[in-house]
Amino acid sequence: MIGRSRPGGRHRDGLPVATVYRRVWDGPARAEAEVLDQACSGWAVLYSLSERRFFAFCAWPSPQPVIVIDDTAEGLEQRMREAETLLILHMPLSESLGRAA
Repeated sequence: MIGRSRPGGRHRDGLPVATVYRRVWDGPARAEAEVLDQACSGWAVLYSLSERRFFAFCAWPSPQPVIVIDDTAEGLEQRMREAETLLILHMPLSESLGRAA
């Protein structure tokens, strides 16, 4: 009802509140994404519940946004390394050494 705050759970007016189990969807996959996010400082890693895939966004300056997608955490990590290698190979020498151009 409008204006009345209710505690969480299933409830109907006049009946006691029944608590509902809070489900954690895809907990292991989300935990894997969190571990990978902590281990790879140059990337922002997340797990999409709606697509059931892992995503990584590069956190360093690049000419274009770099987004890597894979179905597994291991596959995502491999694709991240491939993207890093490609970016380093295509970067001018002065930038790859950390000097101003």
